[in-house]
Amino acid sequence: MLGFDPALAPERVQVTTGSGVEFAVRLTVGSITALGRTLKNFPVLCHSLPAGIMVDGLLGLDFFRGARLAIDFRKGIVSLSR
Repeated sequence: MLGFDPALAPERVQVTTGSGVEFAVRLTVGSITALGRTLKNFPVLCHSLPAGIMVDGLLGLDFFRGARLAIDFRKGIVSLSR
């Protein structure tokens, strides 16, 4: 929960998901931190996830742009570096 009312958001965009076409709220957050990386004034899409799903959200390619993402499946490690 980001603490805002999606009905009051000024911008909605159409996105294609695995289950079809949806509309999501686009807004800019002051900062977002994941995998040790913090980005300021970062635009995000906000959309509800189905009940019972075991994720908190999804990082898109725009978050990883300009960084090196390494996924070691054998060790179960995800790392992000410049």
